[in-house]
Amino acid sequence: MELLILFGVLFALLIIGVPVAFALLAAAIACFAAIGIPPIVAVQRVASGISVFTLMAIPFFIFAGDLMYRAGIAERLVRVADAAVGRMRGGLGVVDVGASMMFGAVSGSAIASASAIGSTMVPLMKDKGYPGDYAINVTVTAAIVGLLIPPSHNMIIYSAASGIGVSIGDLFLAGVIPGLLTGLMLMLAAWLVARKRALPFGQFPGWHEFLRAAAFAIPGLMTAVIIMGGILSGFFTPTESSAIAVIYTMLVGAFVYRSLGWGGLWEAAAKSVRTAAMVLFIIAAATAFGFALALLEVPAALGALIGLMTDNPIVTLLIINVMLLLLGTFMDMAPLIVITTPIFLPVAIGVGVDPVHFGIIMMLNLGIGLVTPPVGSVLFVGSAVGKIPVTTLVRTIWPFYLTLIGALIVITYVPALSLWLPHAMGGG
Repeated sequence: MELLILFGVLFALLIIGVPVAFALLAAAIACFAAIGIPPIVAVQRVASGISVFTLMAIPFFIFAGDLMYRAGIAERLVRVADAAVGRMRGGLGVVDVGASMMFGAVSGSAIASASAIGSTMVPLMKDKGYPGDYAINVTVTAAIVGLLIPPSHNMIIYSAASGIGVSIGDLFLAGVIPGLLTGLMLMLAAWLVARKRALPFGQFPGWHEFLRAAAFAIPGLMTAVIIMGGILSGFFTPTESSAIAVIYTMLVGAFVYRSLGWGGLWEAAAKSVRTAAMVLFIIAAATAFGFALALLEVPAALGALIGLMTDNPIVTLLIINVMLLLLGTFMDMAPLIVITTPIFLPVAIGVGVDPVHFGIIMMLNLGIGLVTPPVGSVLFVGSAVGKIPVTTLVRTIWPFYLTLIGALIVITYVPALSLWLPHAMGGG
């Protein structure tokens, strides 16, 4: 009965349009009331959900990503990618993916990537004769790569939700090769679709222009080098690295590129505070909801159910992937990480899956949900940037969906792609 109340309240509130965080918290409180637990427990779980030191990195990384956008780093990365690969048929689609990969390496946010790269690439591609739906579909799916290439604040959430102290440094390293692989597969998909639709060719501007664009982009790209170098060397923690990323980005934007003024700094700070508050409140509410699930022994029951169905690692991961893909279609990424990690991680570990590898599987799997209706926050960002309805986009986005699913299958069943680099660097 309590389980029915928990999910009944949650789905009822989501259907009528209540924000996810409030729906999760209300469902948890209703469940506690049905069990006879004082409502103050919900408040305690909300407080404990965000009383985690590593979560302090999230607002800093969000702030750094917004500063990078306002400092014009995204535009410089687009120039580098355009000079490198823009001359092939549909070259701007490949450029879009390449720029998103580089921007993901300094922001770690799919929404930031879709906003920053999309606001530059979508108008440019339309001016060059590309269909708007193609431009947006490439942009939003390429933004998912930023969830894999470090730094990614969603990996920090996963580490905190795991309950077993999964190394953030190992997770960052584990995402590099899967991120590059996914990006290359999306480049191939963008090129194939461009060939089929006979999209325009680009022009190679010459090596001088390429080297010039690369030189201007290096200061921005150094953000990722500083973050990863500092974490791997032990010079600072992931939380400290996020604060250093903010300081470095401010200095680069103000004194190197000279494109970040007080107005841009204030706007970035205000927007980042709002975004970070929403993300952290979702995490806090999801913690209370997860505690209700634990009280009702849902994780253990679901794990036992999967165990009864199969003990084969291949089938187990297939079942988990299908469940996560379905959940990702109607709930945002952060709450799903907090709720589902304690449920599925023990099941995965039980069949021999490394927790670092499982984290990368979750990042890509739930990232696909960000471009899948009806929630699909990144898809809606792309729709707003390109001013094209989501219903129009989903009719032509399927080649990119298939590409992401293909990447998910490869990453799921070839663990070495995720684990080789952490092991080679002495982690894992």
